[in-house]
Amino acid sequence: MNRFMVAVTAATLAATTVAADVKVGMITTLSGGGAGLGIDVRDGFMLAIAQSGRDDIEVVIEDDQRKPDIAVQLSDKMIQSERVDVMTGIIWSNLAMAVVPAAVNQNVFYLSPNAGPSPLAGKGCHQNYFNVAWQNDNLHEAAGAHANSAGYTNSFILAPNYPAGTDALTGYKRFFEGELAGEIYTQLGQTDYAAEIAQIRASDADSVFFFLPGGMGISFLKQYADSGIDLPVVGPAFSFDQGILQAVGDAALGVVNTSQWNKDIDNPTNAAFVETFEAEYGRLPSLYASQGFDTANLLLSALDKAEPSDADAFRDALRAAEFDSTRGDFAFGPNHHPVQTIYAREVIKEGDIFTNKIIGTALEAHSDAYAADCKM
Repeated sequence: MNRFMVAVTAATLAATTVAADVKVGMITTLSGGGAGLGIDVRDGFMLAIAQSGRDDIEVVIEDDQRKPDIAVQLSDKMIQSERVDVMTGIIWSNLAMAVVPAAVNQNVFYLSPNAGPSPLAGKGCHQNYFNVAWQNDNLHEAAGAHANSAGYTNSFILAPNYPAGTDALTGYKRFFEGELAGEIYTQLGQTDYAAEIAQIRASDADSVFFFLPGGMGISFLKQYADSGIDLPVVGPAFSFDQGILQAVGDAALGVVNTSQWNKDIDNPTNAAFVETFEAEYGRLPSLYASQGFDTANLLLSALDKAEPSDADAFRDALRAAEFDSTRGDFAFGPNHHPVQTIYAREVIKEGDIFTNKIIGTALEAHSDAYAADCKM
């Protein structure tokens, strides 16, 4: 178990144990497949906490190893033994579904810096659950909208068989106006895509949409590039994010992907975030790092008004979302999920670094399809 104090710089992340007025429990993926995503969320979150200068917040950080049973055990320990006030950190939607409902029903606040499964946005919403990133469908809906504008009419689509994968293809199909040349759910954690690529080759598709986060996306893109298939690819930022692009390399150049954040969003908060993150950690921030940073700043803005022990006041302060986001203006919809602009980005190379640049807006002031089912 790691305990991080705000007085310690984000670069050193020294382990310390102290008394704190507010205790935050972070369960995230720090080892195995997908560890880079959790590390980025952690580092972005801790950068904001360190920059706040507050000495009354303790962050207890645990590695879920991307295993639902481990995440549940850690959550139980944090709530029952650690007595945390707020929880955060989960990357994967299947882990979120295993942890979040039980946590919020024990009067703990949960601030999601990533996973946004559809049940938690709709009928399973809760007054103590806030998602600072997106609802799972959102970036995929934007990809469908971009595919329309690009003139694609027959997409082959694929994603892993877990809640976020289901939401991904649902989101793309909700906005894509063309036909489907094929639809596949792959195994979570799969690395060999020869069979799927063969099906794409045999189809009459004019485009490919895929959601394969982390190492899955790296494997698919490399194998797809080696296949010689020249169909254009569209995807969400999760498969074209900063930490992934260096591993994919030239195979990703020119691919358009969708995101609510990029390092070139023009506002002072984002510019400062990109500069200070790179200075602290020696790498460019990713989408996940920006989400961790925004999640911490939402928390800090609420703590300026109320303590979690005053649940109603603290909840109102979270809803107000009066913080400077890396995305610019930030607001929650009625189900505590963001209403935000989602951009189209293109993978480019700056010197020796693969990165993204914004090339247009895919969806503006976009919320999600499940808010009407949320009764709070």
